[in-house]
Amino acid sequence: MKNHLLKMLDLDKEDIIEILNLADQLKYENLYDIEHKRLKGKTLGMIFQKSSTRTRVSFETGMYQLGGQALFLSSNDLQIGRGEPVEDTARVLSRYLDGIMIRTFEQKEVEDLAKYGSIPIINGLTDFSHPCQVLADLMTIREYKGSFDGLKMCYIGDGNNMANSLIVGGLKVGMAASVACPEGYHPADEVLEFAKGFDNFTLTDDIMLAAKDADVLLTDVWASMGQEGEAQKRKEVFKGYQINDDVLSVAKADAMVMHCLPAHREEEITAKVFEAHAKEIFDEAENRLHAQKAVLVKLLENDKG
Repeated sequence: MKNHLLKMLDLDKEDIIEILNLADQLKYENLYDIEHKRLKGKTLGMIFQKSSTRTRVSFETGMYQLGGQALFLSSNDLQIGRGEPVEDTARVLSRYLDGIMIRTFEQKEVEDLAKYGSIPIINGLTDFSHPCQVLADLMTIREYKGSFDGLKMCYIGDGNNMANSLIVGGLKVGMAASVACPEGYHPADEVLEFAKGFDNFTLTDDIMLAAKDADVLLTDVWASMGQEGEAQKRKEVFKGYQINDDVLSVAKADAMVMHCLPAHREEEITAKVFEAHAKEIFDEAENRLHAQKAVLVKLLENDKG
């Protein structure tokens, strides 16, 4: 693993498996109250330009469990929110902190923090990529299925940061990946260019074709944070792009259903399907904590800044 976690495209299969193996170990140790203060004395700055439930709580709790501390840094409280260049913020915070997690809009902000700072940077979410969520997703899939070998992953919905990251992560660990998106809402060109190198990738607007024989079904909200003004239009465009009983009927009989949350029941997923698969969905949410702790250990434990 390199010095940062900026996007799934930066990780190779070995990196992903190492993170998942460490996440499994830390989850086991946490379950049995085995102390693992591997980041004692370390401080993580958490910059939030997008609000969050899971990201803030899981990173803050994770740093505490690892023996370090986390500082919540709202963009309203930082000079970056009043026009200070990101390159200056990066260089200043690098003098104080051991690492930065940022949840923001533009991927360039994350990349610039890494370029100008001298400490590890973690992408907590951008409009392009959501690597921490997808590492937790992969962890959950492996917990339930035992292995990635021979699995088919299907994502239904907007070609957003989740679609981008799931395609890359799924293909890199050896799963087949199928994605159903409406025309005009496809994943990023950079991701589709990457996926061209795999004969087990499918992009279609046919939901049933995408879901056929899937072992794992995933979705996300139709309008992500920052797209509230498009919500009504998107409801019309994405009508039918829903995980429901009909979709499950063409997937494998033991197919998992996953959702990164928050979920809008009766839009991208029916309440019936959500509740029937609540265990894996909330195991997936819990695994944000363990997967992110593994990333923190990998990046911060031996980093000298």
